Amino acid sequence: MAYSDYQELIAVARENFIAGKYSTAEPLLTQLLLTNAREPEIYQMLATIFYDQGKFNKAIKTFKRALEIDPNYTDASIGLSIILNDLGRYDEGKTIFVEAQDLLSKKKSKMDPFVQDKIAKKHLELASLYFQYFDYKEAIDQYYKALALSTKKEDIVIKIAESQVKLDHADKAIKELKKYISEYPQAIGARLKLGIIYYNANRIIEATEQWEQILARDPNHKEAKSFITMAEKAGVTELGV
Repeated sequence: MAYSDYQELIAVARENFIAGKYSTAEPLLTQLLLTNAREPEIYQMLATIFYDQGKFNKAIKTFKRALEIDPNYTDASIGLSIILNDLGRYDEGKTIFVEAQDLLSKKKSKMDPFVQDKIAKKHLELASLYFQYFDYKEAIDQYYKALALSTKKEDIVIKIAESQVKLDHADKAIKELKKYISEYPQAIGARLKLGIIYYNANRIIEATEQWEQILARDPNHKEAKSFITMAEKAGVTELGV
């Protein structure tokens, strides 16, 4: 299919890229490159496609080309930082990501939700890495940054609580979970975790209350039933957090 002009070709390529139709978008983007295009978006989309295909070196080169054209093009920075992190080049990826985040924070307009999700994902990746290497304070810092951007807040709050417990700050973990539950009483995962932390602090009645609250909302919740049964048995002293 022939396209009447350059802008129409970009629009069609973008539409297919957003729809995930990479096999259609790729030749259109390649055609645009033949015109000596200097829009960083074209290189960013093409680099993302290369990354999806497992062509990591080609993706890195193309992301960097987008940044050569516009060093402030944050979509390319974020994409590049993610692929470097996947390749184990953590320090390099983190540096690029932090620079991109700083640029985004300086923008007065509201951040695009899609960009917010990508940044939150990156913070979670870094938090998991810190947690894996027992640097719980840094993990918590990254979890809080993800919490400010992500829509999946309950999972992150639970991760923060788990990290606080690792630092022997059960009181802070409890405070974090209680605050979230006060805002979202239906948060079953947070209640389950709060009950476990209470139990391990020998606050059995408070632990049982949390699990009973879960059963009041979901009478067939297996974990809540199991924990209540365990709490009633002699000799059970600690549950895994």
